[in-house]
Amino acid sequence: MRVELKPRLTMAAEMVRQDSRIADIGTDHAYLPAALLLDGTIPFAIAADLRKGPLDNAQATVDHYGIADKVKLLRSNGLRNVMPDEVDDIVIAGMGGILISEILEDAPWIKDEKYKLILQPQSHDEVVRRWLWSNGFEIIEQSSCIDDKKPYICMSAVFTGKTTEHDPIEDMFGDFFYRKDDASDAFCQKKLHRVSVRHSALMKIDPENEEIKSLQYILDEVKKW
Repeated sequence: MRVELKPRLTMAAEMVRQDSRIADIGTDHAYLPAALLLDGTIPFAIAADLRKGPLDNAQATVDHYGIADKVKLLRSNGLRNVMPDEVDDIVIAGMGGILISEILEDAPWIKDEKYKLILQPQSHDEVVRRWLWSNGFEIIEQSSCIDDKKPYICMSAVFTGKTTEHDPIEDMFGDFFYRKDDASDAFCQKKLHRVSVRHSALMKIDPENEEIKSLQYILDEVKKW
């Protein structure tokens, strides 16, 4: 049996390390853990969610595929109820970047080189990048795709202990700004629209705001490309 994942979840699945134990935070239907277990990538998964409804959905999935003995269903606010010695790879997908950063901030034990973070922010991905870089993580992979005619991205990171600063272009777009594929272009166009709207709004209501400088820099750099 196989679970056919949508492209956005396939991106996350491809970043999971072979034979790692995963925690899927905000699991909903537990499709990602089910797919990885059935194709032999992982031996065990925690499927965690804050709400009962998604966990009921996850229970139905693991029962349907006969993998209940390999999945721990966990009601948890982010990573709070996940035990550090239970997992190797941590997947957080389908949430906004601000919430993802808050979940990471709330779990200081993830600052260990043995863990791999696999993150798929639905918005404010620049907040996630800044959090990772300022907390000693290195972003090692970034992927993009089109799913249901919308652009999605996914990134993975490991802890090195070295904090780094990056150009506002990298903060906002990752390395997608320099790629030429359709998914990366669609993602950057979407982000560029948000930058432009934000810049215009600040110029009207708070022209002395320091954020305007970085937004203007991004808009000027985009014109060069």
